Amino acid sequence: MLEGTVTRRTIGIAILALATTGLSGCGTVSKASDWFKGRGTAHADEAVILGAPDADDYLRDLYELAAGDSRRQDDVYADAESAAALTPGTGTNLRFGLVLATPGHPNYDPVRAQGILRGVLAESELLTQSEIALATVHLRNAERLVGATNETARLRDESSRAVRAQAQSANQRISDLEDENRRLRSELEEARQKLEAITTIERSIREQE
Repeated sequence: MLEGTVTRRTIGIAILALATTGLSGCGTVSKASDWFKGRGTAHADEAVILGAPDADDYLRDLYELAAGDSRRQDDVYADAESAAALTPGTGTNLRFGLVLATPGHPNYDPVRAQGILRGVLAESELLTQSEIALATVHLRNAERLVGATNETARLRDESSRAVRAQAQSANQRISDLEDENRRLRSELEEARQKLEAITTIERSIREQE
C-alpha cells in the first residue's frame, strides 16, 4: 500500500514538474521549478505558514482527477467545491482552483479556474512555496488552453463568415444569370415575333402580285 502511495506521489510530482519546463521565464515560476526538483524548500528566510496543507494533499487530488474513476473524480470535485464555499480561504480556494484547472474530469473548467487561481496568487504571502508553484503552473496551463480555445473559435467564426459570404456571392451570381437568361429569352421571343410579322407581310405582297 505504501509503495502504491509513493508511486502515485512520484507520478504526480513528475507530471507537474514537466508542466513547469515551459514557464521558466519568470522568477516565481523559477522558484516553482526549484521546488519540484527538491530545491528551494528549506530557505532560511522563507516564512513558514502554520496550518498550510501539505503538497501531498493537493497532489493526491490531482492524481485522483487524472487517473481515478468517475465516481472518485466527482467526490474530489464535490469536496473541493463545498470546502471553498463553506470555509473560503487561500487554501480551500487554491484546492478548488486546482481541481477546476486539472483536465480529465467532467467538471474541468479552465475559464473559472483562471479567476480563482489569480485571486489566490494575489495573496501569495499567505501561500507556501509549493502552493505558489502549483497555482502558477496550473494558472499558466489554463490561460494557454483558454487562449487556444478562443483563437480556435475566432478562426471558426471567420471561416463560417467567409463561407456565408461565398455562398451569398454564388447565390447572387446565380440570380444574375437567371435574370440574364430571362432577358435573352424575352429578346429572342420578340425577335421571333418580328420575323413572323415580316414573313407574313412578304407573303401578303407576293399574293397580291
